[in-house]
Amino acid sequence: MSPYTSLDELARIHGTPLYVYDLDRLDAARRDLFGWLPDACDVFYALKANPHPELVRALRPGDGRGCRAEISSTGELAAALEAGHAPEDMLYTGPGKTADELTEAIGHGVRLFSAESLTDLEHIGTAALARGAVADCLLRINSVTASAASGVRMTGKPTQFGIDSETIADLAPRLLSVPGTSVAGLHLFSQSNAADEAALIGEFRHTVEVASRIERELGIPLRLLDIGGGFAAPYGQHGERAAYPKLRAELESALDVHFPRWRQGAPRLAVESGRYLVGDCGTLLASVSNIKVSRGRTFVVLDAGINTFGGMSGLGRILPVSVRVESRGEETQRASLAGPLCTPGDILGREIEVPAGLRPGDLVAIPNTGAYGPTASLVMFLGRPAPGEAVVQGGEVLSVSRIEHVRTYREVAQSHG
Repeated sequence: MSPYTSLDELARIHGTPLYVYDLDRLDAARRDLFGWLPDACDVFYALKANPHPELVRALRPGDGRGCRAEISSTGELAAALEAGHAPEDMLYTGPGKTADELTEAIGHGVRLFSAESLTDLEHIGTAALARGAVADCLLRINSVTASAASGVRMTGKPTQFGIDSETIADLAPRLLSVPGTSVAGLHLFSQSNAADEAALIGEFRHTVEVASRIERELGIPLRLLDIGGGFAAPYGQHGERAAYPKLRAELESALDVHFPRWRQGAPRLAVESGRYLVGDCGTLLASVSNIKVSRGRTFVVLDAGINTFGGMSGLGRILPVSVRVESRGEETQRASLAGPLCTPGDILGREIEVPAGLRPGDLVAIPNTGAYGPTASLVMFLGRPAPGEAVVQGGEVLSVSRIEHVRTYREVAQSHG
């Protein structure tokens, strides 16, 4: 470990683009989220938000309020194992699980899966039987109805995610008799980044009601009920994580009505979160490479673009970011933020407010970038180096790392004519 005094110092020593992840802020988000929820509630951390092993490790402290790992690939499985998560505590999700990855996950000891369809459930069972195991499965439900509006809706339409809720009653006998599996509960994830607390509460109350009806249609008691997420946090913009002071009481009330034995663990409640837990622990530091004016419009060209902070840019989910300069005042100017790539799509913001008087060599900071950073970006495009990632805590630098691009070759068998 080594001390540091400022973000400017980190950038000077380690270069830019550089992500800085503050574990103190991550720990505050973890404690806040658990504080908004009923005591008897598990929190799954969705590694897709940020699989950096040190962040994943920091989310599982030994105070009884640690997060379990929600993974969707063998790469995320490896990251969770490296961070010390027990495979039996993980939840494996995703609509396209292959036979090879199911074999690997079960071989490592993963026993809890979210099944997106009857055939997905059958694939899980086949892999489990081959290992002499039984996999506990949550049936992911694509509810035909929803309550609240949100930034990203996950249900109520044709989708690769989940079993259509209106088909559960007819499918129940087959779902409950797949060899190698045991239906342990339900997985309902209806929204991402809820508009406000009222929207989140409304969606969760609706989800609990739907789950109660499906429990009756299945005719078995649920052991685990994962009601998803939707906890809101800013992304690449200035702002604070949402607060949910009313959520615990409202959620407990809904569970008391629809699952009277939930306080005795029947079923165990779970939620999942990614961005809320890690988003505001990250700051992306970038340097100004060039300033140019084109037909009356100013372009600030950074050394970080969609290859560094892509944030699934193809979905249009990152525009615009906001930037600051620590040593600069409040005066601003309008400009477009461009990255270094040879494509017109490498834009982080069009005609947005940026600090006035920017010049080449200046350091800018993009806040709330702890989620959907390097691993959600076009990090291989044009062969530019991946950004550095520094992990800090209490004024100390714990580590600095970089994802490396490495091509490996397979041996090719010779053919004989």
